[in-house]
Amino acid sequence: MDHVESRELRYFIAVAEELHFGRAAEVLHIAQPALSKTIQRLEAHLGVKLLERTSRSVALTPAGQALLEHGKHAISALSFATSQARQAGAREHLRLVIKPGGDAHLLSDVLAAYAQRADARPVDIFFGGPTDRTDYLHDGRADLALLYAPFDDLTGLAHQTLRTEGRVAVLPAYHPLAARPAVRLSDLEGEVFSRWTGVEADTGPGPEVADAAQLFPLVAIGRAIAVLPASLVIPPPAGVVCVPVEDAEPSDIVIAHSARDHRAAVASFMEAATAHTRP
Repeated sequence: MDHVESRELRYFIAVAEELHFGRAAEVLHIAQPALSKTIQRLEAHLGVKLLERTSRSVALTPAGQALLEHGKHAISALSFATSQARQAGAREHLRLVIKPGGDAHLLSDVLAAYAQRADARPVDIFFGGPTDRTDYLHDGRADLALLYAPFDDLTGLAHQTLRTEGRVAVLPAYHPLAARPAVRLSDLEGEVFSRWTGVEADTGPGPEVADAAQLFPLVAIGRAIAVLPASLVIPPPAGVVCVPVEDAEPSDIVIAHSARDHRAAVASFMEAATAHTRP
């Protein structure tokens, strides 16, 4: 085999993830016959069958599973490489992605500390969702991110802890546990917990929310509770109480970047952030 075009690989990944040519064509905004022909050419080029097709279903072959796994890494690496090339050529601003309200009140001071450095660049702030901020780093849309461990997957990222904090139960003000100085996880058994958009493990009956702003009204009226890092919810809004959870795993607020990104500007920001927040 000589090579596989990135377009062919993107088309195959769409079909492999959807396991349906019609839906994949809609995602790619192309006609289904054109998509089918592209996949057939790819299979002929590779000399292997990637998909098992019937009139009712599409399934991956072992070869297809291998191409899906490694192809996604290849597309991510290509996106990252082109993004880095643009930045190196144009000397773009540094881009930092955070969760709305998820800077633990550290961001202003960190930005001020970085601005004092001789090599400081302007920093653009982006807001990501509950689960996609690491994607911003892997595909090059952002250079740095403020993340929460262990909730965010730090695989493939270089990171430094800025602060470690406890977690709190977010409860309605009238909840029987709201007046306690602290609770344990066992005290919360049987409660309805919110589900976070994009978190596959959240499969309970609670309402789905994308951020704390959506969560608080539901907690205030008793539709759900949550256990969150303290900085995300303190001070709580009216009608909501935060109670420390004694046996919940602590949360680390970290500054992170792609482990493949060795640019001096990124290292400088990391140094400023960690030097400012070091105890």
